[in-house]
Amino acid sequence: MKRILTIGTGGTIASELAADGLTPELDAAQLLRFVPQVNRLCQVECIQPFSIDSTNMSPAHWLQLADCIHRHYDEFDGFVITHGTDTMAYTAAALSYLIQNSPKPIVLTGAQKPIVSDNTDSKINLMDSFLCACSALSGVMIVFNGKVILGTRAQKTRSKSFKAFSSINYPDLAYVQDGTLIPFIRPQHTGAPVFYDRLDAKVSLLKLIPGTDSALLDYLLSRSDGLIIESYGVGGLPTARGSGFYDILEAGIRAGKAIVLTTQVQNEGSNLSVYRVGHRLKRDLGVLEAYDMTTEAVVAKLMWVLAQSRQPDEVRRLFYTPVANDLLFPLSDA
Repeated sequence: MKRILTIGTGGTIASELAADGLTPELDAAQLLRFVPQVNRLCQVECIQPFSIDSTNMSPAHWLQLADCIHRHYDEFDGFVITHGTDTMAYTAAALSYLIQNSPKPIVLTGAQKPIVSDNTDSKINLMDSFLCACSALSGVMIVFNGKVILGTRAQKTRSKSFKAFSSINYPDLAYVQDGTLIPFIRPQHTGAPVFYDRLDAKVSLLKLIPGTDSALLDYLLSRSDGLIIESYGVGGLPTARGSGFYDILEAGIRAGKAIVLTTQVQNEGSNLSVYRVGHRLKRDLGVLEAYDMTTEAVVAKLMWVLAQSRQPDEVRRLFYTPVANDLLFPLSDA
């Protein structure tokens, strides 16, 4: 019988109703009392490094989770992390960079309704997660509403319904139906897992809107080592006279800042070569392009990359090196 470590972090799944709204109260061991059938599937141990609403999740928590898995990696066959849904995709992406090439499954799950609710989705999500944690799947994944999604490709796309997560620009890894795992894609791994213990949390994100003041770029660059800009469509920045975007980015890059352009559009990714408003950024400034990566993956990857190196050429190489199938891009940009 396989041994699975359950890591509780709080979130809706562990919440109870207080006077001012839902708040995490139950630990991992208490959650598992609601699904005693898990004990017929595997041997389970529980650990609770923290208990928070996932709105309060931070890069420091990601490092804590990665360290927890690292310390216990050899003792267990798989891992189930119970987590709030709002930042689960960010955590899944971060763990995909902090724990690379894992032959063991690292599963994140949660719920849209607390486990104490009559109409909760938490029990089925937990059972499905343990089924995946006991399987031949590998690497970091989110298991939710019967779908198994690669950690670097997950995004929360519904705020209330049980169909909370989607796989962006990549197929689902598997489905779980009536207690049966139906795999489609098995993530590849070779050799031993590689663990990392550093992130550069000084990464900012600016979502472009019509009329955005370019001074915001200047401010964010002064506070950050890396800046991600969510542009429109396939990508570009305003070029109207006096807009100032290009000059500010040029100065930021000269100062050693890493700048990534991505898109607000959920599917199909960016292509800065299409329009003049994007082509110049790539040709003359060497701005990094996210292509088909999710924003969550871009945030986590840039934090990981900048913790490894601040040299522009190495930052570029690491950013464009695919990790856990996070990125498909033209080979000419490698």
